Amino acid sequence: MINDLSILIVEDDDVAAESISRSLRKVSSDMKLVYAEHGQMALDILNGAHPTRKLSSPFLVLLDLNMPVMNGFEFLEAVRDSPDLQNAVIFILTTSNDDNDRARAYDNNVAGYMVKSAVGPQFAKLAILLNAYKEAVEPNH
Repeated sequence: MINDLSILIVEDDDVAAESISRSLRKVSSDMKLVYAEHGQMALDILNGAHPTRKLSSPFLVLLDLNMPVMNGFEFLEAVRDSPDLQNAVIFILTTSNDDNDRARAYDNNVAGYMVKSAVGPQFAKLAILLNAYKEAVEPNH
C-alpha cells in the first residue's frame, strides 16, 4: 500500500495552523497532518517519543521560526545534527522576510522559505506547492 504524504506542522499560532490545515485539505484531503506547538514537541514526534502524536513516511515539515520553548532555528540545527533526521524535508513558513533569517535557513538545508504574507489567501500557494511535492514523492500506481 502506498503511504500518503504526512505533514508535520510546527506552528505555535492556532489560527495560522488552522488556516494552513484548511488550505491543504482543499487541495488534497488525504494528507495526514500532525501538529506541534514548538520545536521540542516536533523533535519528540520525529523521534517517535511523543505519547500520542505519530508521523508516518513519507513526510515533510512546515516550520515556523518564531516559537516558544525551542524556536525554528534551534529545531533545524537539532534535526540536521541527528543522523536519523538530517535528511528530513523542511519548508520554512514564517512571518520573517529578513534576509539573514532566509540565509540562515538555507544554510540548514531547507527545501524552501515562504513568508506567510506572500503565500496568498488562505495559504493557497502553499497547498498547491505541497500537493505537487506529494505527487513527486509518491510512486506511480
